Amino acid sequence: MAKLLYTIGETAEILGENVSAVRYWSNYFEKFVHPAKNGKGNRLFHPEDIEALKQIKFLLKDQGLTLEGAAQRLRDDRRKVSGRVKALESLREIKAQLEAVRDLL
Repeated sequence: MAKLLYTIGETAEILGENVSAVRYWSNYFEKFVHPAKNGKGNRLFHPEDIEALKQIKFLLKDQGLTLEGAAQRLRDDRRKVSGRVKALESLREIKAQLEAVRDLL
């Protein structure tokens, strides 16, 4: 069962990034990422926020866009970016499975 809220540390681990990058991205892309905050002010991310952060990471790291370029791409066609991120995740999972099979042989 998926959690409803993830801490910034859990979110960073899911993304494979450091906490400071996740914090910066959540501040810079506040139109797309809306973390809740607890009584102490800690960010708590919804699954939708994590999906948005995956899209941001894809645009910045895989596509090599600048922060402003990534924001513009998300504003222009977010569904297309989402589809590419999901396809890339599927391919990475398939690759990991194939490597596991190869290691067993």
